[in-house]
Amino acid sequence: MGEQPIYSTRAHVFQIDPNTKKNWVPTSKHAVTVSYFYDSTRNVYRIISLDGSKAIINSTITPNMTFTKTSQKFGQWADSRANTVYGLGFSSEHHLSKFAEKFQEFKEAARLAKEKSQEKMELTSTPSQESAGGDIQSPLTPESINGTDDERATPEVTQNSEPRAEPTQNALPFTHSSTISKHWEAELATLKGNNAKLTAALLESTANVKQWKQQLAAYQEEAERLHKRVTELECVSSQANAVHTHKTELNQTIQELESTLKKKEEEIEGLKQEIENARELQAQRDSLTQKLQEVEIRNKDLEGQLSDLEQRLEKSQNEQEAFRNNLKTLLEILDGKIFELTELRDNLAKLIECS
Repeated sequence: MGEQPIYSTRAHVFQIDPNTKKNWVPTSKHAVTVSYFYDSTRNVYRIISLDGSKAIINSTITPNMTFTKTSQKFGQWADSRANTVYGLGFSSEHHLSKFAEKFQEFKEAARLAKEKSQEKMELTSTPSQESAGGDIQSPLTPESINGTDDERATPEVTQNSEPRAEPTQNALPFTHSSTISKHWEAELATLKGNNAKLTAALLESTANVKQWKQQLAAYQEEAERLHKRVTELECVSSQANAVHTHKTELNQTIQELESTLKKKEEEIEGLKQEIENARELQAQRDSLTQKLQEVEIRNKDLEGQLSDLEQRLEKSQNEQEAFRNNLKTLLEILDGKIFELTELRDNLAKLIECS
């Protein structure tokens, strides 16, 4: 069946900062699916989470793992194989509790699966561990391969006399002993075959060593002959080498002079370019000086206009202030007249009432 998801939820995924070992680093920008997977072929439980196509959690559950609730909505566990600590932030306390229950459940299942696997390995490896040691240490001698009669009888004696922890394995049936004997006979035949192969390989290696020694002697003779030939050629070409050396020195001198001349020409070209640039800069400076003078003149005109405008503004403000004062005086007079008219109206009303 392969690996199948058995429980899924959604949470924000974090990992501990590998540098500080204190701060949490988010590995997902939003909540992602976190699932428990069970591999029936290997009997293994894993926690897997994908952010797109990237696996941000791939943690195999082992019996020594512990899921810890650090708050109402946050939990964490350490993975020694990945050398990190994973953290999950859930949307509610219920989701956190459910995830923690599943973690404990699958952790216990992983522990039971590990114990069963160890029991099977002990059952299958116990016979070979009891009698395999003395037969394989010296496969090249007939005594170490075949053994004596006492040595061949030792496994059966040990097997029958050694007490077992399981009650059902105190004594093996006869058919099982026959199967073990056939197994050891097959292993003995295999060791004999391996011994014959090793002997043939040793003989072949010895022959190859002799052939390599002969080839090495021939190569050494050829090297000595070539060395003598090189010495003769060096003696003959010593004079030619002196002429060649002198010619090489002259060529180097010519090249140095040509290089110096080329550098001087480049310096002259550079100086000409600098002169042209200086002229252009002088022209730009003159132009900027003229523009600056024009700007200063215009600035003075603007300052005069600004001063005139300030005077006009001040005069206008004074006029507005005088107008406000006059208007205020008129309002006061008007208020007095209105008050007098009100009193007159009241007096007339009283006279009318009295008449």
